[in-house]
Amino acid sequence: MNKLITGSKYAILAVVLLSTLFPVYWMTVIATQADSLAKVSLVPSAPTWKHVISIFTVERYMLPLANSFMVTAASLLIVLVFGLSCAYVLGRRSFRVKFRNALLVWVLLVRVLPPIAFALPLYILMNDAGLLSTKLPVILAHVLINLPFVIWFMLAFFSGVPEEIEESARVDGASEFTIFAKVIVPLVVPGIAAVTILSFMDSWNEYLYSVIFIQSPDSFTVPLKLATLNSEQELTEWGKVASGGMISMIPVLLTAVFMQRHLMNGLTAGAVKE
Repeated sequence: MNKLITGSKYAILAVVLLSTLFPVYWMTVIATQADSLAKVSLVPSAPTWKHVISIFTVERYMLPLANSFMVTAASLLIVLVFGLSCAYVLGRRSFRVKFRNALLVWVLLVRVLPPIAFALPLYILMNDAGLLSTKLPVILAHVLINLPFVIWFMLAFFSGVPEEIEESARVDGASEFTIFAKVIVPLVVPGIAAVTILSFMDSWNEYLYSVIFIQSPDSFTVPLKLATLNSEQELTEWGKVASGGMISMIPVLLTAVFMQRHLMNGLTAGAVKE
């Protein structure tokens, strides 16, 4: 009976794993298929890298990659700085914040509302400021999306840190900033790693605000560039679309792998603390 249960668990795990990895494999097959209009088999007979080469030489795909990295890195830095600070202040009892619950509800409302609700106010604001030709509107839009998520996500981590640790640091003469940066933040590294991965993916794959605010092809991000490859004039360029999608996964995977190490190290360190 135990063997049957164990076998069923492994079978379910295998099905879930295959269903998760198959879209990635299928995209790779299309990207390496010589003729994307021909019959595509599960195992391509003559794989080629011409679509990958073409997307860099003809479509200048390196520019959207650089734009996406710039927008994602800038928005992620702003989100982490302000999000961690706000979550720390709202999550610790030592700070007497008026209308704490109202502020938390307000932050949650910003996250709950659909992103399109902020598109028109942001567009008018950036247009009046003359910033539509820059990347700043997209960066601020990504901050608007991810900042409430970071605050709510990290709120539970900061609330779970014992207050005695802060009190001991204050007795030793540490300032509030020192307590936050050198005492509390190292204890919530797993949460920071998790929120960094999720925020990076959300910002890297964001399409709505990019298509609204970006006006120049030289400022296209990766999702916007991939959308233009599948236009009415180029409906047959599936090889390039698949190649671009395959390449766009690499920064996200590298970020996840790098932050996962910090995530596991933080969890392990927390498990052995006395």
